[in-house]
Amino acid sequence: MGPSSAARAAVASSSRSQRREPRLRSRLRCAKPTQPPSGAWLTIADDGGTTGVTGTVFLKLGGALLTEKHGHEAVRGAVLVRLAGEVAAWPGARDGRLVVAHGSGSFGHVAARETGFLDRPADAMALARVAAAAGRLNAAVVDALIAADLPAVAVPGGLVATCDAGRVVAVRGALIAERLAARLVPVTYGDAALDRARGGTIVSTEPLLAALADALRPTRIVLATDVDGVFDADPHAHPGARRFDQVTPRDREALAAALSGARAGVVDVTGGMASKVGAMLDAVQRHPGLVVHIVSGLRPGAVAAALAGDRAAGGTTIRA
Repeated sequence: MGPSSAARAAVASSSRSQRREPRLRSRLRCAKPTQPPSGAWLTIADDGGTTGVTGTVFLKLGGALLTEKHGHEAVRGAVLVRLAGEVAAWPGARDGRLVVAHGSGSFGHVAARETGFLDRPADAMALARVAAAAGRLNAAVVDALIAADLPAVAVPGGLVATCDAGRVVAVRGALIAERLAARLVPVTYGDAALDRARGGTIVSTEPLLAALADALRPTRIVLATDVDGVFDADPHAHPGARRFDQVTPRDREALAAALSGARAGVVDVTGGMASKVGAMLDAVQRHPGLVVHIVSGLRPGAVAAALAGDRAAGGTTIRA
């Protein structure tokens, strides 16, 4: 099955867009699917009675990796096609052990800014426009995975998450687990969602995955970004920036200063690398056996290696 018109249009837009495509010496240490849970909403505090598929892996493809964040709804078509091939090469992708998620990049982030959604979260039309933009990128990702012969299906993040005051307070894990049990590849994403206190909010992918980890208990989370791990400065602006090879919850304070700056000129309404790392530190602290790998999806083979648990993936490892 070939890509849809939405995917072709997004990739065509990308091709017309302008392409802007040492270790830290400190204390930072540089099967068969089960039946899905029968309950309804699985709260992030509910650790009892929820089961995932043995050996489940979450893969997040960053918005800055998939799109030109300085552009408008511009997909990096060649990058997306290559990544879909790397994902398809992992055996677990076809036996109900893979959950794919992705950011919104120049789709949802730009729409949130242009509609003023963050200032007017109760505005129904603003929420609808942001959700539609995020959905357009999701259509391109799903189509690329299907073209790589994977049974990918969309699961909007706004349907998975329940939010209150900007935080994910519950997830409907059964939406994901049921699809894994059917040997599908659920593809969720950063999205606009309803919020009990504010009316609406932006659901960032990492807090969504951290909450889903409580329900589905993955063994590994792979975050593929446009940089090769976590650095003490933005490596795009500072070529000499040093990478953290491994971080743990004990390193949280030391990381805070290094990750406090945002990348200039990039629209990211979800908090950038600091919030992503914070969500993953929370996840490994709640689940000590969980390992998180942050790797560069721009480096061919890195995502394939990370999915397989291969040290050749490089990047940064987060563990308890």
